[in-house]
Amino acid sequence: MIAKLKAIFAGDAETIGKETDDKNLATAALLIEAALSDEDYSDTERETVSAILKRHFDLSDTDAATLVKEAEALQSGSDQILYFTRTIKDSFPIEDRVQVIEMLWEIAYADGEICDYEANLVRRICGLIYVSDVESGKARKRVMQTIGIPS
Repeated sequence: MIAKLKAIFAGDAETIGKETDDKNLATAALLIEAALSDEDYSDTERETVSAILKRHFDLSDTDAATLVKEAEALQSGSDQILYFTRTIKDSFPIEDRVQVIEMLWEIAYADGEICDYEANLVRRICGLIYVSDVESGKARKRVMQTIGIPS
């Protein structure tokens, strides 16, 4: 933690850039995990992941595509989500963690339906990144309203 603060105050752009990359990559990997949870990672879900990352992290099309490819490789090589959730929990303030949950709900609804595995994964991630059930429920309702699904 002290090293992070020193890097920020010293203006160490490489360290700060690496931390941003880690946060973005962890978020992207969780989104892909959510997309894969119903065992059907469709083009629609991949495009939704990319669009969400572009919108949330203000990325170009190329940067978003690269991030998705890196996250897919990282996610396929990992058998657990703890690294990703720990990175998010330790790196993001609560408001940003709630936004991650919104992104996860958006992925879960990307193919027009939500399965039990997707909902379970989002609830599990909520616990791991310390987002309450109430905040998750509000995030889910916002996503449903945005994409036009009646609650």
